[in-house]
This record gives sequence, C-alpha cells and structure tokens, in this order.
Amino acid sequence: MLLGLFFLLCCWACSAKSDDAKQCHQFTDLNLNNAIVGTGLEVQLLLYTRENKDCAGNLNKENSTAFKYVNVTRKFTFIIHGYRPTGSPPVWIDDIVNDMLSLEDMNVIIVDWNRGATTIIYHSAAARTKKVAVILKKLIDDLLKEGASLESIYMIGVSLGAHIAGFVGSMYNGKLGRITGLDPAGPLFSGKPPDERLDPTDALFVDVIHTDIDALGYRENLGHIDFYPNGGTDQPGCPQTIFSGSQYWKCDHQRSVFLYLSSLKQSCDVMTYPCDSYKDYRSGKCANCDAYLPLTCPTLGYNADAWKDHFVLKNPPVTKAFFDTAKKEPFCMFHYFLDITSWNKSVRRGYITIKLMTKEGHTTESVIDHEAATFEQYSQTSLLAKFDQDFENIYRMSLKYYSGTVIGPKYKLRVLRIRLRSLADPDRPQLCRYDFVLLENVETIFKPIPCEKMQM
Repeated sequence: MLLGLFFLLCCWACSAKSDDAKQCHQFTDLNLNNAIVGTGLEVQLLLYTRENKDCAGNLNKENSTAFKYVNVTRKFTFIIHGYRPTGSPPVWIDDIVNDMLSLEDMNVIIVDWNRGATTIIYHSAAARTKKVAVILKKLIDDLLKEGASLESIYMIGVSLGAHIAGFVGSMYNGKLGRITGLDPAGPLFSGKPPDERLDPTDALFVDVIHTDIDALGYRENLGHIDFYPNGGTDQPGCPQTIFSGSQYWKCDHQRSVFLYLSSLKQSCDVMTYPCDSYKDYRSGKCANCDAYLPLTCPTLGYNADAWKDHFVLKNPPVTKAFFDTAKKEPFCMFHYFLDITSWNKSVRRGYITIKLMTKEGHTTESVIDHEAATFEQYSQTSLLAKFDQDFENIYRMSLKYYSGTVIGPKYKLRVLRIRLRSLADPDRPQLCRYDFVLLENVETIFKPIPCEKMQM
C-alpha cells in the first residue's frame, strides 16, 4: 500500500511538472479598481512563434521553458503597449501576433507591463518607462549571447511604448535594426531632448505614425520618416464630440495601431507622399515620387523599411509624409489628378465634387473642398482627387461645381477639357471629356472616353 501511494505521488509530481511546462501565459488583465489603487511594475515577456502561436511562454519567468521556441537566426519583434488607464488588455494584441506570424516566420515578444502602466496617474506610468527598458535590455543581452544580432531586433512601440523602444535603442547606441513608433506619447515628452524620448538615432531605421498630434500624441519629427495620416489630427470615422464617451479620447490615438495592422494584412498599400506640409499634399504639390525610383511613393506600415536607404542617407535624415485615409479598414485611398481646362473669359473660383461609377452601379466620390480652386481661361488646373475605391473600368463620371457663395448669382464653369489620370498606376489609360458646361450645384453626368482617342 505504501508503495502504491509513493507511485501515485510520483505520478502527480510528474504531471504537475508537465502541466507547468505546457502552461500558457496570458496578458495581464486588470480593471479600474487596480488603476485607482495603483500597480507596482511587473513585466511579462510573452513569446509567440509559429511553433507556439496559441500558447505564449514567459521569457523572464525563472527556469522558463519558453526559450526552447526561440530561434536566434530569425527576427525578434518586440511589441510594447502604452498607458493603460483602465487595466484591460489592448484589444489589438491577438491580431498583431497572428498577423505578424502569418506574414513572416519570426519571434514575436509581447512586452506586458500592464502592472505599471495601469494607473489613473499618467505621470506614474511615464516614470516607469526607463525601468521597462532596462528589463528589455537584459533579455536582449541574453539573446545576443545565444547568437542573435542587434540588427535582427525590431521594436514596435505604442504611445509610451514608443519611447521605451527609444530608450532601449539608445542603450545599444542606435544599433537596433528598426523601431516603429505608433503615435508616440506627447504629454511629458514634448520638448524633451533626444535622450529623453524616441529619436532617429535610436535604431538603424526609425519610422513613426502620428495620428493624434493635437492631444495625446507627439507633434514633431521623431524618426527617419514620420507619417501624418489626415494631417496627424482628426482621423475619419472617429467621434468629433465629447458626448461619444471614451472613444472621443482614444480613437485618434489608437488609429495608428489599426493603420499598422492593416499593412500586415496587405489587402492594399496605403500610399504616402513626402511633403513639407499637409496643405501642400492636398493641393497636389507632392505627387511626384521620381526620387524613389524604381520604388513607388513610400507605403505605410510594415514594409516602410523598403525605402530605408532613401530616408537614412538624407542630410538631415528627416522626412515627413502626408496622406489621407478612408474611415475604416483597409483605410486605402486611391489618388488621381483631375485636370480641368476652362474657357470662361472671367476667372472662376470654387470647389469640385467628382463621382466615378461602374456599369454595375458601384460608385465612389471625392469632394475637393479644402481650398477654392482657381480656373482661368485656357489654363489647366490640376486637383488631387482621392477615392476610397479604385475602379479599373469607369463607365460614367459626374462633376459638380460650387462657387462657395451663399447669396448672389449662380455661376457657370465652362470646361474645354477634363482629364482624369491615376497616380498609383500611371500606365492606366487616362479618361477625358471635352466642351461642356457645369452649372453651379448641378451634378453633370457623362460617359468619359480614353484621351488618346481624341488625339489620333
């Protein structure tokens, strides 16, 4: 009987050890009560690979078995969240892990510092960022001893996490492969010197997406290239009033994450345009990307490093890129130039709305109203039109002209020629229409023809 009991105890011990080896670690889930009381700093380094994509191991847990999944010949992608005022896990964690591993065979490490980031006192969370960076450096040092390279380290930091990535990069004298900052935190970091925030010298390539520069995000350049979707302020589809609740405060800030996630799915490329200002981009002054040939204009997100050499070799190595997005995933906008040659004797000023239609009845519209365009006799005015759908076969088009005057006479815009040409696909046949009149506030529908037919 004693022998049987001893056997059962041994089996239980083996089973417990086996269960511990298979333990799947979860991102720390806290609540508002934790935020009010406050949390001390604890960090989990959750490893996912294609071999354990559904069961994370904790790399900083003593005697962790997770290291058996580490392959030092592969890229290491660290994902670092930011301030968590309510304690709940970020809603995008599972998506970014799955999408990363679907895209490339790599080591994905979620840096879970929710115990430390969860507090109603933002200053407390910000003060812990350098401590998190020290913990990450210890892990990277261990990986380097096992044969990993600094160039294989890629850090993606969200809000406060972007500055944590910068601190880590600074500890290695900017030798990390890449840092992506997703709307780096502005409060307590704006105006700080480079060693107190993310900076282009923190990695071999630093790219940054700014989506909330007028509130929670950082306004100025922080990378080799800084992307400013929709000018970096109000993002389409986000609430515009405080009555929308918490989404009013966080939607613009979080949009940087969802734009990046969309790039991982690769359903379409979000094209961006290096430019001095958002106004110049919307005016069509920055549509020429010949400087990047044989590449196109830079694209947002995961593949932005394809343009690395162009950005890093600039003097100074600072580039701003502007673009507009749709209000929902996949966020892509398709850019065209609408060239209008007028034959009015008098100068006309106003705004244009253009609509494209397919034979099946699908439509997409661009309202070009950021500033009044000027139409002079026999002069071509080129307007940048952006659509949330791209039709290869455009069956009909419509134009509407609006002078912007509330009272007074209605005007006509006499058109000698309009031409529609794609920026993303310059080889696509251009569409034209000749000799017609736009009555103010009246939609004029017509069937366009290939421009080359009229040139023969």
